[in-house]
Amino acid sequence: MLLSTDNESRYLYIWDSIMMFKKKVLASLLPLVFVNPAFAETNAVDELQTEKITVKGILPDRLEAVPGSFEVIDEKELEVRRPFSIKEALNTVPGVHIVANEDPQSLGLNIGVRGMDPRRTARTLLMEDGVPLFLAPYGDPAAHYAPPLSRVQRIEVVKGSGQVLYGPQTVGGMINFVTKPVPKDGFDGSVDVTAGNNDFYGLHANLGFGGERGGFMIDALKNQGDGIREHHDFDVEEYTLKGQLNLTDRQTLIAKVGYYEEDSHVSETGIGEVDYARDKFQAPSGKNDSFYHERKSAQLQHIFQFDDKTKLSTQAYYVDAFRSSFRQTDAPGSWEEYDDGITVLERCDNGPGVGFTEADAANCGGRHRPRSYNYWGIEPRLDFSHNLFGIDNDTVIGFRYHEEDISRNQYRGNTAPFQSLSFAKANSVVREDVQIDVEAKSYYAQNTFHVGDWSITPGLRYEDMQIKTDVRRAGGLAVNKKVTNNQTELLPGLGVAWNGIDNTTLFAGVHKGFAPPRPDRDLDPAKLNALGIDKTSPEKSTNWELGVRSKYFKGVSYESTLFHTKFDDVVVNSGGGTFENAGESAMSGLEFAGRVDFGTIYNTAHNVYLLGSYTNLFTAKFKKDAPNEGVISGDRLPYAPRHLASLSVGYQHPVGVDARLGVDYVSSQEPDAWTNTLTGDAATLTGLTGNIPSYSLFNASVNFKPVNSQFTYFLSGHNLTDREYLASRVDGMFVGRGRQIFGGVRFDFK
Repeated sequence: MLLSTDNESRYLYIWDSIMMFKKKVLASLLPLVFVNPAFAETNAVDELQTEKITVKGILPDRLEAVPGSFEVIDEKELEVRRPFSIKEALNTVPGVHIVANEDPQSLGLNIGVRGMDPRRTARTLLMEDGVPLFLAPYGDPAAHYAPPLSRVQRIEVVKGSGQVLYGPQTVGGMINFVTKPVPKDGFDGSVDVTAGNNDFYGLHANLGFGGERGGFMIDALKNQGDGIREHHDFDVEEYTLKGQLNLTDRQTLIAKVGYYEEDSHVSETGIGEVDYARDKFQAPSGKNDSFYHERKSAQLQHIFQFDDKTKLSTQAYYVDAFRSSFRQTDAPGSWEEYDDGITVLERCDNGPGVGFTEADAANCGGRHRPRSYNYWGIEPRLDFSHNLFGIDNDTVIGFRYHEEDISRNQYRGNTAPFQSLSFAKANSVVREDVQIDVEAKSYYAQNTFHVGDWSITPGLRYEDMQIKTDVRRAGGLAVNKKVTNNQTELLPGLGVAWNGIDNTTLFAGVHKGFAPPRPDRDLDPAKLNALGIDKTSPEKSTNWELGVRSKYFKGVSYESTLFHTKFDDVVVNSGGGTFENAGESAMSGLEFAGRVDFGTIYNTAHNVYLLGSYTNLFTAKFKKDAPNEGVISGDRLPYAPRHLASLSVGYQHPVGVDARLGVDYVSSQEPDAWTNTLTGDAATLTGLTGNIPSYSLFNASVNFKPVNSQFTYFLSGHNLTDREYLASRVDGMFVGRGRQIFGGVRFDFK
């Protein structure tokens, strides 16, 4: 419904007041207010078109002014490559390392950027349409969810300057999934069906309608298939409703609600050396192990476009999630008991050297870990351009209020009935009962000064958080201890871009990264049972980079970045599910990505192209001894391969064919630092220690969309040679995913 004349007058009055306030703010806060135009049009839930301003994702149209490294995987690239999971979608991005060790579709994401530990992506901010995606962004930044690629329009990976506008968890950059927009011109949608080996099949439908006043869109998805190891099947469903209402020619409301459900027979525990040598794909308890995840989410954004230079956007979000895991083995290779390399059932031990069978697992209990998460927030942001002192400027000022409510429980039992969570709750003593409340306030400001070919972008973010942890039970014993952890951090950033050469940007930047202390890192059972609580410090980093990106030569595009990251107090796995601060560490390296289109160079419709990326992480080491955590100065950081490479050759035919063949390479890696403290057989047979050898995986895809046809046919394959390789030693040895081939058809209609 259009606003009345009185309402319009009221908004014009507010606008005049804001303009007066803006002049005062600029005069008083000039040293602190700095923005990057590359991030000025941000925090949009979806693409909104006005007369002169376009808002989409966290990157703007003016990419040449971004003073840092980034990568955009657009809708066309996703359609052509047909990645099976987010791992395949991101493995061409330099500096990004993904470990896929539990499930084939990367439902539990393990993404490391520039040498960061990839475990559950805890050091890289994941977002969907500008909203954090973790179970709890401050209290438990574990990535057990990301939007299915079928409803993603593009993926933005930001590793450099400009991150003061976002948080927390920015020591390793940001990845934002931009979802598809609501139709703007009538009926629109698509249906695609996919099937492949390993009993995989997928069904996705997207239907919507839009017009001048707005529109709506419904998205539904179901994916199902077998896992990497035996009996590790997965079943995923997701439903999303999205709407847009144009209140006036200046105001828009965008809303989105979603429901996600995952039911997987996947265990987070690997196997020992002896078991791995016998059968690396075995999982005798796989039929009983499970992971269940239910997620409900809502976003609402109001955008008020005062004029072509000023926009006020206010975004509110809410997430209610529940995840529960059940597993029957906990220590690979029995390293807590026999150290013989043979994994046993945690609650029904058959003795050393025996192991267990599926029949044993069917008659045994195990451990349940149900956890619930609830968080919400609201974030107003003002974007405006001005000409203070005769210089073109783009400014962003914003604030976010965020709350979290977390409940963590654990139950155990020895007999088969305890495989039911409801039975375990009713018949066992609560082993762990922890309640966590988080309140966080974030203030940020940036300004970009445009001076000739230069764009200078300083910025500042201030984080003020309070984490309250109420430990009622731990290790099966009553504790009843409460602790409040207050943290404040000032996070500055500075970036510079120069565009003095056609289609080329030279950039340099430095910013402070920050990852708040996680409450679960403070839960050392021995210390809790002694009525004491040990608190880890937040992780803080200083991130430097210098680079160039260019399309100067016809048909050739490339980007190269030299980076250096210094951690003041990195947190490492110290064993037994606890974490400790381990002092200083450093990561330095060189990234390169490029593409050559020979069809463009030689002006022909038959295009042969080369696409590649390479990362040389020549430094990734601890810089201080921490004997209690197994850290030795000079040791390489865990899961930080020195070399990452991806190379593809493709061909595009005018009739609508795009075919591609490629290879991805990962060099050797070291496991967690704490495994250095294991001794005797435990150091050699558990599967936790030892090198992770390098590996190369071949992939291919072909996409055929006939001219003037509404049908698209596709076929994609990954690890085509079915190479067996070791993917991880976290919680034991995990074999990598075998050959996966799938194909399908998509129908687009209007």
